[in-house]
Formats: sequence, structure tokens, C-alpha cells
Amino acid sequence: MQPSVSCVFVCHDGDGRILLARRSARARDEPGAWDCGAGALEFGETFEAAVTREVGEEYSARPLEIRQLGVRNVLRADPPSHWVAVVFAVLVDPAGVRIGEPDKFDELAWFTPAALPSPLHSQLPATLALFR
Repeated sequence: MQPSVSCVFVCHDGDGRILLARRSARARDEPGAWDCGAGALEFGETFEAAVTREVGEEYSARPLEIRQLGVRNVLRADPPSHWVAVVFAVLVDPAGVRIGEPDKFDELAWFTPAALPSPLHSQLPATLALFR
């Protein structure tokens, strides 16, 4: 096994709210947990192109602004995985957001960082720490 590179993105509205998706029963891991978006970096792709593609796929939206926040080394035992997560803040227009991958997500909602839903995906708190 080898580490993979993931572009993780916290979409926001520019007014203090962040967009989270609830993982569906068919999600790869942690069904029912609220999470931000993410996707694997494809060969030859820039970070910004990957984020733009993934925001479009997951939320049917186009980024208005992309800002890199940091990098996390994500080691998980269950399921076993190793990701290098490059984390971004992405400004989107809330009016244009909708579920683009209903097999992965069953709800989208906007939250303030002080009033997050439960349960959160196990990796989300560390990602949000970079966003704040």
C-alpha cells in the first residue's frame, strides 16, 4: 500500500457559514457522519483543478475562490488508509449548491463553526482547525 493525495475542501459562503454533507448509508466509511468535501488528486492535475472538479461533482457548484490552508498526514486504522490531505477553503454561492453525488451524500446544510451537527466525521475536527 502507498499513500494517496487528497484535496480536502471546506466550502464557505463568505459570511461565516460552512457547508457540510451528511454521508449516506452507501458511503465508503462513517455513514451518517457530517463531513466537508474531498477527492483524490488525479495524475497530472493541479490542486486547484482537482478542487474545482470535486466541488462540481459533489456539490454541483463552481468555486468562486480557492485558498490553500495547510497539509495533514492522515493515517487511519479502520479502514486502513494513508492520505496526504491538502486542505483548502473554497468560497461558493449558496444558491448554486446541491447534492451532486446522491450515492455518497443524503443531505447538505450550512452551519456556523460554533454550531456544528453531530456526528462529525472522525477527520473533520482536525480539518476545521486549519480553517479557523
